[in-house]
Parts: sequence; C-alpha cells; structure tokens
Amino acid sequence: MLRLFAACLLVAASPTLAFAFEGENLLVSLPDGYKVDFQKRQGKAQITEMVPKAETVNSWTEMLTVQVFYGLKSTPEQFRDRIAALWSQSCSGAESAPIMSAVESGYPVTMWLASCPLNKDTGKAEFTFMKAIAGKDSFYVVQKAFKFTPSKEQTATWTQYLRKVGVCDTRVAERACPAGIK
Repeated sequence: MLRLFAACLLVAASPTLAFAFEGENLLVSLPDGYKVDFQKRQGKAQITEMVPKAETVNSWTEMLTVQVFYGLKSTPEQFRDRIAALWSQSCSGAESAPIMSAVESGYPVTMWLASCPLNKDTGKAEFTFMKAIAGKDSFYVVQKAFKFTPSKEQTATWTQYLRKVGVCDTRVAERACPAGIK
C-alpha cells in the first residue's frame, strides 16, 4: 500500500517529517514557524497547505503547498508546461522560468518559478517556486508561493528548501529512504 507524506502531517509533532512507511515516500519538512492549515484528499489527489503560524489559508502572504497525484504518469516538464499555460490564461503577463531539471535518486525532477504581476483575485503580485517529481507510484509537487516579490534572501532560502525535497522508496536499494524510514 502506498503511504504518503500528507497523512503523516496529521500526526507529526516535530518539524522534520520522516515517516516509517513502506514503499514510495515524499521527503519534505514542515518549516520552522509554519503550521498545517488545510488538508484534503479527493479522488486521486491530496493537497496539504502550510502557512506561517500567524496566517491562514484564507488570509496569507506566504504559503507552502504539497500535492500528491496518485498514479499520475507525467514528466515533470509536461506538468510544468501545463501549469505555465494555466497561469498564462488566468494572469496577463504571467511568466515561467526554469530553475533546473535533473534526476534525483533515480526520479525525474524539475524546478521552476511562475510569476503573475497582478493576480485578478487578490490584486497582488504572486511568485511561486515549484518542484515536481515523477515517482514510480505517484506524482509530487511542492510549491512555495508569495503574494509579494520575494527578496534575494527569501529566494535563496526557499530554492534551497525545495532542492532538499525528494522521494525515496523502501523497496529499491538505490532509492533507499534515510535512517528512520523503514
């Protein structure tokens, strides 16, 4: 049975989210000063939204979102291109810029920045760093969104954060999970 990061957020008390699951696992940490404020599984998708402790998902300036698409077979680049097209349709002047594409622990990944100079719904700019990982069992997307232009320091901090997000698999030796995940 596939076990997921998002189910563990409900019981995790520590800022490091490493779980004793079998099979494929998303490795991501709850950032200091953040809380899980929304979580839902519907059909073949699960979403978890985290915001700074003083904010909510209904009133946020920064948000970290984790999405798991069970059984989705797509390349990270195909997913990125679909998201870029959706941003362009919903935001005049939207842009998408690649950060990197690679293979990490045997999984294809891509990171990019999507920006919208003026979100119609909020009246603010929006910048979102995204990382997509094509797992064997599922497809994973972790994104960090800002309703303002992030500083150079914020950009560096959050791109480093996303670079540490990964997938492991207890069934495959070369994709082994870190100690503590069995």
